[in-house]
Amino acid sequence: MSAAIGTGDLDAMLKRLHLPTIRRLYAELTLRAEAEGMSYRDFLEILAAEEIAHRAQTRITRSVRRARFPYLRTIDEFDFTFQTSVRMQMLGTLLGPELVSEGRSAIFSGPPGRGKTHLAVAVAYRAIQNGSEAFFTSADELIGALSHAALTGRLEAALEPYVHPHVLVIDELGYQSYAADAANVLFRVVSIRHLKRRSTIVTTNKPLAALGQVLHDADLAEAILDRLLERGTHYVLRGRSYRTRNHREELTQDAISDAA
Repeated sequence: MSAAIGTGDLDAMLKRLHLPTIRRLYAELTLRAEAEGMSYRDFLEILAAEEIAHRAQTRITRSVRRARFPYLRTIDEFDFTFQTSVRMQMLGTLLGPELVSEGRSAIFSGPPGRGKTHLAVAVAYRAIQNGSEAFFTSADELIGALSHAALTGRLEAALEPYVHPHVLVIDELGYQSYAADAANVLFRVVSIRHLKRRSTIVTTNKPLAALGQVLHDADLAEAILDRLLERGTHYVLRGRSYRTRNHREELTQDAISDAA
């Protein structure tokens, strides 16, 4: 025992051991334990469980911050009754630890407003809850950053944020016009992640057959898709737009009123 801390200074020892939750709760739980005749084992188990839960939530909060999601969405918030072209069961292992352990990937394609980004964020967030790290980027941001890095001889260093996380979300591929080397830099990211068996989630408003034109290189676009889909699944989202559904309902009500 260190001479700096006496055996009776429990608060100081818990602080030194970096157990803030136990330090915060033990005094209150002591009173409850005395009133209920709680055993030493139960007393210790409750404190340990609270410490573990607090650390898990702290890790999730930090991981979400590092992921840079544009917003946080969960799979439970997705309206499968409105977007009927995909079902919860179809997502399968994307929502389990297999996403990371098996290096699975996914492509969500379809017109704007169909829930592609919501699903991508929800899958990445579930991976964080399962203990992994995720990172979110738009395709425009990724391609722009890596194209610039390639021109200045810093491509290898610039790749790190995109190849390191267990799960990478590349959002809105095809919404913008890209530099001539777009296929090259995107292929580098997807190829490295494929070799490392790391999960990549892509959303796009384009049919997969059109990505060669989008990326200015049909052969590399095919190679990118080949790697994504070897251990991945393509989900096509159809139907009405989430963003305009209320507007359409208002138009319908107005039409009914006018007809009356």
